[in-house]
Amino acid sequence: MIRRYAACAFAVCAVLGAPAARATDWPQRPVNLVVPFPPGGPTDLVARVLARQLSVQTGQSFVVENKGGANGNIGMQYVAAAQPDGYTVLYNTSSIALSPNLYRKLPFDPARDFEAVSSTAVIPLVLLVHPSVPAQDLAGFVAYARKQPGKLSYASASTGNVTHLGAVLLLQSVGVQAVHVPYRGSAPAMTDLVGGQVQFMTNTLNDSLAFIRDGKLRALAVTSALRSAQLPEVPTVAETVAPGFEMGAWQGVVVPKGTPPAIVQKLNDEIRKALRSPEMQQQLAAQGAQALGSTPQEYARYIQDETRRWGEVIEAAQVKLD
Repeated sequence: MIRRYAACAFAVCAVLGAPAARATDWPQRPVNLVVPFPPGGPTDLVARVLARQLSVQTGQSFVVENKGGANGNIGMQYVAAAQPDGYTVLYNTSSIALSPNLYRKLPFDPARDFEAVSSTAVIPLVLLVHPSVPAQDLAGFVAYARKQPGKLSYASASTGNVTHLGAVLLLQSVGVQAVHVPYRGSAPAMTDLVGGQVQFMTNTLNDSLAFIRDGKLRALAVTSALRSAQLPEVPTVAETVAPGFEMGAWQGVVVPKGTPPAIVQKLNDEIRKALRSPEMQQQLAAQGAQALGSTPQEYARYIQDETRRWGEVIEAAQVKLD
């Protein structure tokens, strides 16, 4: 989904001088890996796995620092304003592509203020329904929902969150109308879904597995292109009601604009090495996450493409935040 490393010419190295040489020695002290969401959530879980592996590889601590709030904007603003020295790094999510389309005003510009490093992982979303919903498969759910437009309600972790917009995209794709009920995080949203206060939700797979396995919620479809190894019996949206449908809660790493290219490249090398490690692949798989990895250029293009894609979805749904 996401994938030139040019040798530095002598003249360029001469211009850069000593700072370029020092950049190759990075890191020489602990690195703050800023997660723009609270501890314990699906993004935080994957970030901590990566931080542990990077600490082992580099011999320096990668310290996860949670700065949650405003759909990730508080953490993103914090990193955008940080020194571009490689010691404050953002573990970003798809919010980096959503926020420019959702908010009328942002105190930062993702395209201007960040340098892409690498994609890391993608977590599929899964369509969950309360057991009181009679549909046993996605086609049945669509038929059931179409018979009562606007009467079913769905939860999300917050307005503009990927769990909200993932549901919006799915509903747009199948021509279904339902009532959105936003919560302050996925935990209260899942609590009310289990309790039957809302009928369905598209939530991240790693945040949903326990509820599915305990029989508290029924999984009807996953949003990835391929079935999940964690739920092999659950079909994809694409193979059932919406051919070509694919989306997920993707993640990656960016740094403040102006970070030395040598640091960006070294961080990219370490991240991709970490993603190839058996230890990390095993831990990601246990969470239902799929390892990615890319060049900085590939990740920058991917963020641009996703910003355009979600802009169309958000405009069609007329979702705007202050």
